[in-house]
Amino acid sequence: MTAVIGFLDALLARLDRMTETGARRVAQTSGRRSFLAKAGTMILGGVFLPMLPFDKSFANSGGGGVATGSDPLACDYWRYCALDGTLCTQCGGAINACPPGSQGSSVTWVGTCRNPDDGRDYLVSYNDCCGKSICSNASFCNFNEGERPGYRMAVFNDINWCMANTSVGYHCTVAVLVGLAE
Repeated sequence: MTAVIGFLDALLARLDRMTETGARRVAQTSGRRSFLAKAGTMILGGVFLPMLPFDKSFANSGGGGVATGSDPLACDYWRYCALDGTLCTQCGGAINACPPGSQGSSVTWVGTCRNPDDGRDYLVSYNDCCGKSICSNASFCNFNEGERPGYRMAVFNDINWCMANTSVGYHCTVAVLVGLAE
């Protein structure tokens, strides 16, 4: 029993020396403010990481061609010409209203779509509906007419726009008609 206690004492003494040596090395190479700044950055980085934009192109199952249809429940509806997401019309919402229990994103992307009925171009605001998990029973539509690279955020549709909301969970996307494009 004495040998076990002696071994544990030696082990703890060695652990104390290693900890002290490491702490002194850190203290010699950086100040308290530097350490606190780095620690704070790591902690806050962990908090904000889930709010970073994420690529929604993982489920590229719908869309693709030109959106010219007249059914708001289908991916080829003309207003969806720049939509990248699941249809709120299939999730209990409307073409321009989020389903109950979700709220519209604070930021959106805008597309210009041609209405085949009157031949005019319209500005369409695509709003992600946030606060609920993704609507898995809806069609995933991916049209990229007029899409620009990610550094032109207002016309980039491949990210989760719920990142600006308190609840960042993406549910579905609506297509709000803004007006005529001139």
